[in-house]
Amino acid sequence: MKWFFLLLQAGLSQAGLRFACSTVSIQRLDPLVEPGRIPSAHVHQIVGGNAFNATMEGDIGEKGSCTTCAYTEDFSNYWTAVMYFRHENGSYKRVPQYPNAQLGYEGHDAPDIKGGMTIYYSQKDLSSNGNQYITAFKPGFRMTVGNPTTDTLEEAQANKGLRYTCLQTILTRGYETPDFPSKPCPAGIMAIHHFPACWDGKNLDSPDHQSHMFSTTKGAFQEAGPCPKSHPVRVPQLAYETMWNTTMFNDMWPKDGSQPFVWSHMDSKGYGIHADYVFGWKGDSLQRAMNDSCMFHACGSPGMQGILKTQTVPEMNACGVQNTVTEDTDGWLSELPGQKMEM
Repeated sequence: MKWFFLLLQAGLSQAGLRFACSTVSIQRLDPLVEPGRIPSAHVHQIVGGNAFNATMEGDIGEKGSCTTCAYTEDFSNYWTAVMYFRHENGSYKRVPQYPNAQLGYEGHDAPDIKGGMTIYYSQKDLSSNGNQYITAFKPGFRMTVGNPTTDTLEEAQANKGLRYTCLQTILTRGYETPDFPSKPCPAGIMAIHHFPACWDGKNLDSPDHQSHMFSTTKGAFQEAGPCPKSHPVRVPQLAYETMWNTTMFNDMWPKDGSQPFVWSHMDSKGYGIHADYVFGWKGDSLQRAMNDSCMFHACGSPGMQGILKTQTVPEMNACGVQNTVTEDTDGWLSELPGQKMEM
């Protein structure tokens, strides 16, 4: 199925955000699940504001001085585990990320974006705003989706918002699976994270970082189901797409045909895919966008202002965080950082 987003570039006038954030850091920190622990259990790739650190509390939007996101009012942090290739000889190599399509000026491609992810805040689906008021997240809000301990196909299938696409081209969409692709992918692997969109309206977080939210997610950018009375507030449907450039390893695929990719928490099936979010939009900027009628790059794109203030790709790439944890995460490694080698 060809990329249906291409059809949305013209003619639509419903509110929805789709934008790039380049990489701000790759290191073993997890201020949401493991606050204050240096280093955390496994490596993460992080995008967004430069206030990211081992302990993040309060209004993150007021603490950063730059952001790697196209929208300069978004100091949120978005992060996932890191994908690694496991060679037949037992060594590991980090899989690089590459920018998605149509994330540059006025929706053109921007291949110079430094890794990172594509971030979505949708209201109904990708072609309609619907008639439901969408409440923006509040300062201090945070949540996670998925669980690194998920280890069965049945559990993975049940979470419809967490999927993979084996990319035939950068524009491939559909054909989603709950586990890693079983064959080499011509244009890499896209990891997809859809977060719950129903909030209890009271708690900015919960002990498990998930109970204050309720998932009615259907996946594939379909409209989420109605919110229950326990979690009645509809918030934006937040989603990440991460493009992992596995192509450099296609000629190293194991001779026995086994799938060679693992998450940084030693998940070789892909069932434990998960992601974290800490809200950090300044002032009323996200609510202002949700109340507007713009769609995607019409809301503003790198170097082109819209309802939201933007910056250029070089400015996005210039923002970064100095690593708190000093260790090799990029070379050929004998074991994954923080993980014991499998015997």
